[in-house]
Amino acid sequence: MKSVSAFFAAMVLTSGLAAQSTPVTAPSSATVPVTLDHNRVIIDVYFPQNDGTRIRTRAWVDPGDPEISITRALQKKLGLAVTATSDDKQAAIPKELLIGDFKLDLSPVKKAKSFEEGSIAPGSSASIKLPSSILRNYDVVIDYPNREFTIASAATLRFEGTPVKTSVGPDTGLIQVESTIAGEKHTASFDPGTTVSLISGELVSKWHKSHSQWPSMNGGVGPANLWGWPDEPNWLVLRIPELKLEGFSFINGLAATFPQDYLDWFQKRAGVPSIGVIGADVLQNYRVGIDYAHSTIYFRQLSKYTPPGVDVVGLTLSPEADGRYKIIGIADYHGTRSVPDAKVADILLAVDNARVTGGTMGQAWSLLGGAPGDVRTLSLERGGQQVTVKATVRRFLPTVTVKPAANRKPIHARKP
Repeated sequence: MKSVSAFFAAMVLTSGLAAQSTPVTAPSSATVPVTLDHNRVIIDVYFPQNDGTRIRTRAWVDPGDPEISITRALQKKLGLAVTATSDDKQAAIPKELLIGDFKLDLSPVKKAKSFEEGSIAPGSSASIKLPSSILRNYDVVIDYPNREFTIASAATLRFEGTPVKTSVGPDTGLIQVESTIAGEKHTASFDPGTTVSLISGELVSKWHKSHSQWPSMNGGVGPANLWGWPDEPNWLVLRIPELKLEGFSFINGLAATFPQDYLDWFQKRAGVPSIGVIGADVLQNYRVGIDYAHSTIYFRQLSKYTPPGVDVVGLTLSPEADGRYKIIGIADYHGTRSVPDAKVADILLAVDNARVTGGTMGQAWSLLGGAPGDVRTLSLERGGQQVTVKATVRRFLPTVTVKPAANRKPIHARKP
């Protein structure tokens, strides 16, 4: 009996040693849920600590910006050196983070921007940005209909959909594509981090004059209200019936005026001439695969739903650093102010008793949306006093019917 017991004890000990000596293989990919906030991809990420715990925070996945950003609050929480000003491009960042259990190496980034506010941008919930200069070292998939984000080691994923060849900046990771709009060929940047396409003001004005049947408006509302830049209330925004890439087309996208100074800065950063960026509003029906290693984007259409227009209350908002939303513009609708009782500089506090202050830009616009004709009750602060006004949801920029190329007829806008 002793020999039998000794045998089993030896087996247990041997198996235990074998288990201890078996290396733990790090996962080569991860798929995590996405919060699609104002067309921006927000995910949870984790920072492992020495005591075995993890610190969770929100990250903005932005393939259209090579610069990493981090809040000072997150720097402090992670025990990193905190910079003195938001203009310091040497902000301390962690060397790695986890997406699911997938380890993302941040060490290639040598410069970062530190923000004193609670997020890396007003109206956002993110404390850190994952930029193109990091993402370019991996395979990436953004599944908009299913709200999922996948990241994997480079050249390991099997991509599906229509391939479109691109050029990728070797240092920045910024993506350039050849596009055709209104029969004209242009180079544009592919930027899922921007809510709508931003195009040179010269081109937007030219198309507006040449294609009067394309729905248009003045003022950034809904997805065309990006960050509350001062010129957004005056932006010319067009409905673009068709934007062609190599063997592929987007239908019924939006194009807003790209401020010239920002376009000049963007072109310099990208290192190539560009008419602007192709934004995320045209991507909502697709699973988008970015094969950085082979300079190719894959588009697989999972849905055919197209909203009939931008159905919102016609305000342009500015998200302030204190979490409040200031009205900086009121759009016209058929020649009259769409919200006649609101005033520029009013603070939007709530919509139908749902608080706006402290929420994200996406949350604010979800409250301001609806079916045309719906009436929203806006709680506003004006001159230190609270006032209540009624606002009607209007259909701006109705979509257009695009006929198949073989028998295409003139394009007509849907009736609002």
